[in-house]
Amino acid sequence: MIKKVGLIAAALSLALGSAAANAKISPEEASKLGNELTPLGAEKAGNADGSIPAWTGGITTLPAGYQVGDHHPDPYPGDAVLFEITAKNYKEYTANLTEGQIKMFETYPDTFRMPVYQTRRSASNPQSVYEQTKINATRAELLDGGNGLKGAAIGIPFPIPQNGLEAIWNHILRYRGEAIQRYGGQAAVTSSGDYNVIGFDEQLLLQYSKADATPEQLEADNILFMFKQKITEPARLAGTALLVHETVDQIKEPRKAWTYNTGQRRVRLAPNIAYDTPGTASDGLRTTDDFDMFNGSPNRYNWELKGKKELYVAYNNYALHSDNVKFADVLQPNHINPDLTRWEKHRVWVVEATLKEGFRHIYQKRVFFIDEDSWQIQVADMYDNRGELYRVGFAYGVNYYEVPTQWSTLDVYHDLNSRRYLAMGLDNEKTMYDFTIRPREVEFTPQALRREGMR
Repeated sequence: MIKKVGLIAAALSLALGSAAANAKISPEEASKLGNELTPLGAEKAGNADGSIPAWTGGITTLPAGYQVGDHHPDPYPGDAVLFEITAKNYKEYTANLTEGQIKMFETYPDTFRMPVYQTRRSASNPQSVYEQTKINATRAELLDGGNGLKGAAIGIPFPIPQNGLEAIWNHILRYRGEAIQRYGGQAAVTSSGDYNVIGFDEQLLLQYSKADATPEQLEADNILFMFKQKITEPARLAGTALLVHETVDQIKEPRKAWTYNTGQRRVRLAPNIAYDTPGTASDGLRTTDDFDMFNGSPNRYNWELKGKKELYVAYNNYALHSDNVKFADVLQPNHINPDLTRWEKHRVWVVEATLKEGFRHIYQKRVFFIDEDSWQIQVADMYDNRGELYRVGFAYGVNYYEVPTQWSTLDVYHDLNSRRYLAMGLDNEKTMYDFTIRPREVEFTPQALRREGMR
């Protein structure tokens, strides 16, 4: 059962995106951070039956033998499977499953299963992020309608969220370092298991997370982050590129996006790179705002914070992340290889988004389950305009402990109607993410995009 959050009723108008979006918390409430709450706002204590332990700092030291640039070895190599949830016994665990997870057992009864391990609350961030989160807690506020924010930088903006909009902004702005170079791919897998890998080279420059970021500078520049993506394979798509500037105040200035098409050899503005536009080379299996489980403007939905739930989620998936594994080992018919997955019981925030009257989107309702320790969306259940469960997304997380940050190694989106899925972030056969790069802003311009596409 979902545990109700005490301030939801008082903040209901906020959760529905009203203009009264200025609910800062008091210094007394903020003082709980780092005490009974973790520095990011999670409950520090374990649960009643001990199946969720207390948070004691997460991963703070590098495993022996690890060097930056390696695929991350499992810091818990001795952990064994406690039990498996399958189509035969899932009804015993429905209190700790989402509707989407239950549907996966019902749709693929012979193959889908969850190997459950002991819970490791491994999420951690740098001390500077914890310190900035506490500062943000008493000054951050949503802009009118919740379509932007001010008064925050570097850390989680709303560690003690009062409504669903604040919780989803925590996910969007969770710490992932200052900049990232990502190499990897995605595969749209058919019901028979056929697929082609689309290779990507991506760079993300997080202005919000820079060590010297300030709320004042972010407000003046109006840029949260810049994202550049180039397709590297197959040859017929190689060179196609995308550039996105995500804004702080999306009322004042919406997201800006450009694409480079190799056939036309031109950079074009792409205002449709948002909402339910199909994602790049995704075979129509995800929307643009499905990327990273949710991104972009929240303005088409009403957001409600439903409370917390203890849920089995994909956590510490180092086997799935390993460079000893090939893409073919991961990608199987119907879903990824269960033997490479690890599921643990964690507390999650439950946020429900319902489409506003007068707006359109292929998802009429979305329910997000957000890890309390990291603010990473772990599961997303998506419903169509008939109210039927349409898609379910899973984020398979690891701690990139050289940063440190808890982030997914693979995002998988299941289309329950076509019985196909899209796996994004395949990195087993690729160079590991580079969190040490510090690209210049000039590398995130339309002119730079054209140069990238022509290489």
